Formats: sequence, C-alpha cells, structure tokens
Amino acid sequence: MPLSASPVVRRARLGVELRRLRRRESLTLEQVCARLGWASTSKLSRIELGQSRPDLADVLDLLDVYEVPSPQRDELIVIARDAATGRGWSKALGEMGERQRAYAELEAGAERIVEYQCVLVPGLLQTPAYARLRVSAGAALGGEVDVEADVRARVARQELLIRPDPPHYTALLDERVCDPDGLPADVWRDQMRHLLALAERPRVTVRVLRSAASSGGGPHPLAPFSYYAYPDPEDPRTVLVETLTTDLRLVAEADVAHYERVIERLLAAALPADASAELVARRLGAAPVPRQRDPHELE
Repeated sequence: MPLSASPVVRRARLGVELRRLRRRESLTLEQVCARLGWASTSKLSRIELGQSRPDLADVLDLLDVYEVPSPQRDELIVIARDAATGRGWSKALGEMGERQRAYAELEAGAERIVEYQCVLVPGLLQTPAYARLRVSAGAALGGEVDVEADVRARVARQELLIRPDPPHYTALLDERVCDPDGLPADVWRDQMRHLLALAERPRVTVRVLRSAASSGGGPHPLAPFSYYAYPDPEDPRTVLVETLTTDLRLVAEADVAHYERVIERLLAAALPADASAELVARRLGAAPVPRQRDPHELE
C-alpha cells in the first residue's frame, strides 16, 4: 500500500507557510517567542526551516498569534498533522538507514521524479546483485554499513515504480552508467536487462546522455541529483544532491529552479527513450524490445 505524503515534505511546507504568516504580521522570531513564552528562538526557527517534527499544540498557538482564520487555519492544521507523523512512517520504512530513508520519504507521494546519474544506475533501477556490489564498494571506503539491510531497503523503495498509480519517473543516465567496467559480466548483463525491462513500464522513462553530447552548450553536472515534484503545487519541489558522505536537500525556489533548468538542458541533449533502449540493447548484443509510450513522459 503506497505511503501517504511525506512528513518531510509537509514539514517544509508548514515551515514556509508559518514563516510567511509571521512576516505578514511584521513580527520577529524574538517577538513571537516572547508572546508564547518560549525560551529561545531556536524552536521556532527549526519549525520554520522544516527541521523538526512540530507539536500540534505549538502550531495551534502560532496560528492564534498570527490570527489565522478558517479555512486557511483548518488547512494548516491538516498539514501540521501530516508533518507530525512519525511512528507509522518509521514502521512502514522498516530498517532503512538514514540516507535510504531520506530518499524513500521524498519519493512517497511524488507525482514526478527525475534522477540524473553520471556513474551508477540509480537505486530505484538497481538489481539486488548490482546494489550489493555498489554498497559493498562504498562500505570499503569506511564507515559501518549493513550491506544486506541497505540492499533490502533499495528493493523496498523500488515498489514505488510498480504500484497501481506510480509517479512519472525519468532517469537521465550518462553513457558511462551502461559500461561493464569493474562489474562481473553476469551482474552487468542482468542489470542492463533489468534496465530495459523497467523502461517498458508506461510511467518509466530511461534516457541516455552520450558522453560527447553537451547540455545546452555546457558540460553535464558533476554530481548526481534527484528531483521531486508533488501533486499539491504548494508542497515544495525538492532536489537531493548526492555526495560521498551525505546528501544535500534543496527546497529554496531559486535552487530548485536552477536544477529545473539543468533538467531541461539534459533532456534536450539526451537520446530519445527508444534510441536509449537501442543503445543498451546493442551493448547486450540483443534486439531492442518494443516500448509502450506514455503520453505524459518527458522527451
């Protein structure tokens, strides 16, 4: 059963709305906290930044200070309840580590996902054997990693693409992602076959960027990233930028808009979906498989 809207996204949305209301009233953080008897501004600051799980009673107090009328008040209470969700989500996500959980929470409820990868197959498209090798390689660099738990988490996340109403998912892959370098032949072949099979799904689009191609006259991004948009246009569109040790979550409009422009340039430079499948199939030495087209897919 699909998870509901992500509490992470709803916390960000709630924070934006509460900050907007405070500024509308021309109040500082210090003034609001003084009215509520809060010891410091850090509590309110964290709520406005979406960095903490809000207490519904605190949100109600803030709405009183800002004199928010219905129906806006009722709408914000619903958002606050979503944002405060915790226990049910933890149980649903199971044994996922912090980084896997961050992806799973952003994927849940998303209407559109675009992922760019310059070296590796994205987690949502990985076979267990491929994931196991990649996670093991990362663990060898240092840090405590439960490889099998991480692999199970990726497999659990992949249910997103096969649920009855999946998001529109687009993978933009540098050509190097399809190279067999450093992989056992059987693992590589199974992964490429899996990639072709997933590309057959109506709402999954896989497009390859030739290494020599440029995106709008510029080079391809150096860091992988994932982009998420949600059915409610007021829920903040989000970008997660992948690094070796952690992932950077961006929700500021200017940051997200920059990545949206990057996505458009990458889409313009990438091979069409059919040509991308043919490229992968040629590397496998197999004939390309006919593909069902989704009228909403990105081209």
